[in-house]
Amino acid sequence: MNKVVCSVHVAVLAFPFGSHAAPLLNVVQEIASKNPRVKFSFLSTKRSNESIFAGIIHHNIKAYNVEDGLPEGYVPSGHPIEPINLFVGVMIQNFKRAMDKALAETHIKFTCLLTDAFLWFAAEMAKEINAKWVPVWTAGPHSLLCHLMTDFIRDQFAADAGNENIDFVPGLPVVKASELPEGIIDDIEQPLSSMLHKMGQTLPKATAVAINSFAELEPPIVNQLESKFRKLLNIGPFTLALPQPNIPDDQGCIEWLNKHDIGSVVYISFGTVIIPPPHELVAIAEAIDESGFPFIWSFRGKHDEQLPKGLLERIKDKGKIVSWSPQVEILKHEAIGVCVTHSGWNSIMECMVGGVPMISRPFFGDQKLNTRMMEGRWGVGVPIQDGVFTKEATLAALKSTMSSDEGMLMRQKISEFKKSAKRAVETNGSFIRDFNTLVEIVTS
Repeated sequence: MNKVVCSVHVAVLAFPFGSHAAPLLNVVQEIASKNPRVKFSFLSTKRSNESIFAGIIHHNIKAYNVEDGLPEGYVPSGHPIEPINLFVGVMIQNFKRAMDKALAETHIKFTCLLTDAFLWFAAEMAKEINAKWVPVWTAGPHSLLCHLMTDFIRDQFAADAGNENIDFVPGLPVVKASELPEGIIDDIEQPLSSMLHKMGQTLPKATAVAINSFAELEPPIVNQLESKFRKLLNIGPFTLALPQPNIPDDQGCIEWLNKHDIGSVVYISFGTVIIPPPHELVAIAEAIDESGFPFIWSFRGKHDEQLPKGLLERIKDKGKIVSWSPQVEILKHEAIGVCVTHSGWNSIMECMVGGVPMISRPFFGDQKLNTRMMEGRWGVGVPIQDGVFTKEATLAALKSTMSSDEGMLMRQKISEFKKSAKRAVETNGSFIRDFNTLVEIVTS
């Protein structure tokens, strides 16, 4: 067999936390599968690479490890932001070292830097080597607009703006200052906040900016983004548009769902990072117990230790508690009536693709803003009252979404977004058009 000679070399710089690196790798795999003569050097931390590279078979993608910035003998404090701050503090030189290694091994100069949008410094790196810079924003268009407008927003509000309304950002609906992502008007000196501020200032220099969204979702915001970038590419929703990892259904979730009526099951999941505090976990379980709704709960941690024994035994008869679940497939199942979520952007997109309304309990980052859009702009879900799970608030949200006229209207609205998302990935849809442009930019 003739060996394929690679003549174009793309450095892929991932942000190795949360749900950032895996979607970026999905984008790379789709490009690589169609362009065997293009070499991709994927740069992330060892831990991140080991978690996402299982089953990757494309000969033209190779992972390189970036140092994680943790000091020798590091003992985690338990605060999830701490390792992020340590990584951010030294990431520029660590990425450069990993790139030098990839360059030394391949002897092919980099022609493009395809990066997580967080990594603002790639703009200067690309300029120095006369390469293109294409950042990928894995969250929603509304949060991206806020980061682009950070300086403008800061000029209008003090750090203690609290619940004051923001009604002056073109394209953005009215939101409360407290619903903005952290770092825009508060905690602005933190490493993560500084990184996002610099990102917002630098992204307009990119060759193109790709986002995990579809053009029909939020046209006013898309128009604003298009006016600020050289080129905006809507390449989502990823969960529909790109090949997804095969998550085994080892605990029989789909088989169990097949035995339930349409729209009758509650699905509970808070992603790969978040575990609600103990008293909120108990409140969810108490509400599930009293509501009588069957459920699947993707439970991070040890449910047999975190839930009272008697309560645990009662709810086990009504549903399934699993340590891991094939979320995309679950949310596509007709038996699911609502998703109880933290409102991370991937989960929002997966619910839209599945046509499933949401009950939202946001924690940090863009989740509060996503919740505001979900409720106030799109009408496809409800926030938990006062932002904290109590038995009464959870029961009220379950009844609202599962057994009321309001819930029926939510399902109707989200079914329209489901149709729009599907149109985006069809011939002549926004994904097909913009992804082809992305491939041309990255591989030429």
